[in-house]
Amino acid sequence: MDLLTMIAKMSEGLGRTCAIFFLTLLFSLPLGMIVALLRMSKSKVVSGVVRFIISVLRGTPLMLQLLAVTYGPYYLFGISISRNKLIPVVIAFAINYAAYFAEIYRGGIESIPVGQYEAAQVLGFTKAQTFLRIVLPQVVKRILPSVTNEIITLVKDTSIAFTVSYQEMFTIGKQIANSQTSFLPFVVAGVFYFAFNAIVDFVMGKAEKAMDYYK
Repeated sequence: MDLLTMIAKMSEGLGRTCAIFFLTLLFSLPLGMIVALLRMSKSKVVSGVVRFIISVLRGTPLMLQLLAVTYGPYYLFGISISRNKLIPVVIAFAINYAAYFAEIYRGGIESIPVGQYEAAQVLGFTKAQTFLRIVLPQVVKRILPSVTNEIITLVKDTSIAFTVSYQEMFTIGKQIANSQTSFLPFVVAGVFYFAFNAIVDFVMGKAEKAMDYYK
């Protein structure tokens, strides 16, 4: 197999890798905020339960969680959640990354001085207005570097989908490498991942510069 043919085949897998990446972000970013707010709940029961769930998700391998979501329903209840492997893959990734984003959000929210909440109250802002107009923009600015690190990690973690035979880029590269007895497909995959992360880093860098007015 020549190099161009190899790149063409792996480009098909790149599209599936992008699907995992963008769908995970689409669901995990807002879900992480919900989890963060529940983690900060004044109810000790709610806060404790959410804290335990976050600890489990952060303390166990993503690969194990992916296997549990994909095959767990069948082994436990005899049902399959979907024949399309993308669905359980995105569910597992979104839940896992929501736990990490939740802790990042919580750290950002708790870093805002109490005085800003009090000043907003004096000015007549509601709690929702205070959060959306005053707190959230500052939180976004403060957490962007940490969020960028997680997003870069997500690009690389998409390769874990090979464990459930989802035909993303790494899986296709591995299949070609086995059939051709060549290490070249892994090199090509590495170049693809590096380029993907370079784009992510560039975009997030632009986002950070755009938030500089909050200095």
